[in-house]
Amino acid sequence: MQVISSFGLGDQGISTSADVKWNLLTAPLVEEAVRNGEGVLAKDGPLVVETGKHTGRSAKDKFIVRDGTTEDTVAWGDVNVPMTPAQFATLKADFFAALGDKKQLYVADLFGGSQPEHRVNVRVINEFAWHNLFIRTLLVRPERDELAGFKPEYTIIDLPTFRADPAKYGCRSETIIAVNFTEKLILIGGTAYAGEMKKSVFSILNYLLPAKGIMPMHCSANIGPNGDTAVFFGLSGTGKTTLSADASRTLIGDDEHGWSDTAVFNFEGGCYAKMIRLSAEAEPEIYAVTKRFGTVLENVVIDPDTREIDLDDATLAENSRGSYPIDFIPNASADNLGPVPKNIIFLTADAYGVLPPIARLTPDQAMYHFLSGYTARVAGTEIGVTEPQATFSTCFGAPFMPRRPSVYGNLLKERIAKGGVKCWLVNTGWTGGKATDPGISRMPIKVTRALLNAALDGSLNNAEFRIDPNFGFEVPVAVGDIDPNMLDPRAAWSDKARYDETAAELVGKFVANFAQFEADVDASVRDVLKAPVAA
Repeated sequence: MQVISSFGLGDQGISTSADVKWNLLTAPLVEEAVRNGEGVLAKDGPLVVETGKHTGRSAKDKFIVRDGTTEDTVAWGDVNVPMTPAQFATLKADFFAALGDKKQLYVADLFGGSQPEHRVNVRVINEFAWHNLFIRTLLVRPERDELAGFKPEYTIIDLPTFRADPAKYGCRSETIIAVNFTEKLILIGGTAYAGEMKKSVFSILNYLLPAKGIMPMHCSANIGPNGDTAVFFGLSGTGKTTLSADASRTLIGDDEHGWSDTAVFNFEGGCYAKMIRLSAEAEPEIYAVTKRFGTVLENVVIDPDTREIDLDDATLAENSRGSYPIDFIPNASADNLGPVPKNIIFLTADAYGVLPPIARLTPDQAMYHFLSGYTARVAGTEIGVTEPQATFSTCFGAPFMPRRPSVYGNLLKERIAKGGVKCWLVNTGWTGGKATDPGISRMPIKVTRALLNAALDGSLNNAEFRIDPNFGFEVPVAVGDIDPNMLDPRAAWSDKARYDETAAELVGKFVANFAQFEADVDASVRDVLKAPVAA
C-alpha cells in the first residue's frame, strides 16, 4: 500500500504525467522490477539485476555546484570538481523535463542517519523500481506513520537513461552526478550503478555533520559483548563489511557512520557487500543473505534455466554487489547505533606486501594514517581499475569528503583524545611480495580475525612488540599460534633486499603524499615518517 507525502512533487516544482508510486515496500518493488524487465528472481529469492557498462562509481563524473554556500567550505580540486550555478540550472531544467516524460516513477522518503537528532530527510526519485528498492534497503526507513507528513531536506533524482551533454552542462561524458548544496538537490544520470545514490547521501552528511561537531566516517562498526564499540575505517575491498560481520559481536553497520558525543550511529539501514567469490566458510553471515528474498544482487551471474547464482563468475563484473537490510545479519543492532568507540582500526589492502597484518598506533600515528588513507584500489570498484593499484584516499574516503581534510582529521584527533581510544592498523592485503608477483596471495582472513579479536578483547596489549624500522609503529612479535613470519612482512619475503627496496619506496610515497597536509597538522604528526627507526 502506498503512503503519499502531503509534500508532493508539485511542491518541489516537478510536474509529470507519470504514474508515481510512493513508498512501496519490498515485495511490491520486487514485483514492479520483474514486471518491468529490470531483473529476475534467483532460485532462493534474491532479485538479480545488471547495471550495464557502469559496474562501479563514475568518480570523474561527479561535480559540486560552486556558489556562495560552497565557495569557502568545499575543498576544490581533482576530487571536488566545480560546476557553475548556470550549468546546474540548465541540467536541472532538463532533468525536470525528463521526469515529465516518464510513464512511471518511484519515490522513497527516507532518513540518512539513525540518531534522530542528527539525521537528514532524503527523498529519492527513480525511474527504475529496483533502484528504489536498493535505496530503500540502504537508507534508514521511517515508520509508516511518519511518511504522510514527510518533508524532504535533500532530494536525489536518479535517471539512468538520461544522457548528459558535455557541451551543454560542462561535464566530461554522458554520465553525470551533480550536487547542489544550496538547492539541496542531487542529479544522477547516465549510469545504472546504484551505489551512486548511497554515496551521494554519504557526501551530504559528510558536508553537514562537521559543522555540528560530529565526525562522519567511511567505516563499519560493531559492539563487543562488554559494550565496547569498534570502528573499522577502510575503502571498498579492504574488509569493512566482512570483518564487521562477526558472529561474536553486534553489528552497527558496514559502511557509513557518525560519531557524536553519545554514540556511533549508522547512516544507513542496510548493507552493500562485495559478492565476487563470496564463500559460506569465510563469510557465513553475508553468504546467507544471497539466499534471501529482499536481497538485490548486482552483476551476479545467474543460470537462465535453473536460476542458480554463481558468485565465482566475474563475467559481468569483478565488483558484483549485494544489498540487503541490516537485520538480515542475525546479530545486528536493533537501534542501528552503539556507544562511542573503544578501538579504531584502519584497514588497508597493501598491494606492496610491506605492511604487517597488525600494528599498534600512537595518536599521532593514527592521525597520520587517517589523513593518508593508504590502500589498494581493488579491480572493479571504479571504472578503469583492472588490477590492484596503490593509492592514497584522504580520510579513507576522499571521493565523499567535500570539506578540507583537516576538518575531518582534527575531529578524529579530538575524539580519540577525549575517549582514550586505542588505534590499530590492519593489513588485509598481500604478504610475501607485491600483489602483482606470481603466486602471491592475500592475508588469510582467519589470521586477520584472530589478530583483531586479540586487539579488541585486550589480550594483544600484553604481547611483546617490536618497532617497525620503516613506519615506527609497534608490531607484535608473537600472537597465539600464528606463524611469526606472517607477523613480520620482511620475513615473509624470500628476497629480503627486494623487500627493503620496496619498503623504502612505499615510505617515500607516504612522505610525498603527506606533504599536502603538513601546513595543517602539528609537528608531531608531520614528522611521523620523517625519521624511520633504525633496524
